Amino acid sequence: MRVLANDGIDKVGKELLENAGFEVITEKVPQDQLKDQIKNYDVLIVRSATKVTAEIISSSNLKLIGRAGVGLDNIDLKQAGLSGIPVVNTPNASSRSVAELVFAHLFSLARFLHESNRFMPENGQTEFKNLKNKASDGFELQGKKMGIIGFGRIGQEVAKMAIGLGMEVLVYDYKMRSFDLTIELNPLYKKHNFQITLQGQDLATTLSQSDIVTVHTPGSEEVIGENELSQMKNQSILINCARGGVVNEDALANAVNSGKIAFAGVDVFVNEPPTNDTILKLKNTSLSAHIGASTKEAQLRVGIELAERVIQHLKK
Repeated sequence: MRVLANDGIDKVGKELLENAGFEVITEKVPQDQLKDQIKNYDVLIVRSATKVTAEIISSSNLKLIGRAGVGLDNIDLKQAGLSGIPVVNTPNASSRSVAELVFAHLFSLARFLHESNRFMPENGQTEFKNLKNKASDGFELQGKKMGIIGFGRIGQEVAKMAIGLGMEVLVYDYKMRSFDLTIELNPLYKKHNFQITLQGQDLATTLSQSDIVTVHTPGSEEVIGENELSQMKNQSILINCARGGVVNEDALANAVNSGKIAFAGVDVFVNEPPTNDTILKLKNTSLSAHIGASTKEAQLRVGIELAERVIQHLKK
């Protein structure tokens, strides 16, 4: 069987597939040519860059579609279902990497590294004292309240890190359920797991009481718009390492410019690359180019997990 890994795959995952008898092609087929070429493949593996539309699916002879990541919003699941094509993803592999990026943005904002890294190379000699004075208004994360909207694997990983930093965690859950988290310490330090229970809160409580709000909902449906931003605590922080469109970019820009939101950390955009600079030109922002799952460790885990799922489905 022929596998098209159109957005690439880690070499270990590729080797696993090849050892199982699959031919793996990693040369990218442009989006506008995929409909015509997809019939030459049995399996399609994508990340977020390739859009697997209904037209592409209906033109194919695919036996399986694999998504190297958590979200499935770039795959037409309805058409895949109508065509009888299973869709698999890797929900476990990248959670740690995305969660760590949330805190990379937070630490950067808390200590003004997002500005220091821009201005020190050019103005560090002439404006050192001014830069030092401004960064002296930094703050610690310990004792702050973090609101998490979307409490799947990534949201739970964020919660564990926040608890480890001494933060209070508020979880939005419209059913007001309670969640049991198991926190594992590194085995090097005499591994002792312990459990903590978090009680779900309504959205208004989560927004209004949190010093920091981070969003980890699936899909690209808007979750944070003008109304939600108005409910957030004054001078709070918003982090979006989920999907472009989850946070309304214009509303966020207005909230940051007005001072309602003190800082924002943004990894994802409605259009990638961004077609406008609404967010890019904002002050008090820490920005990255959709790199949440882009660590060596995550890509290794993604490649292995996806290869195993493909083999499991097609080599029974």
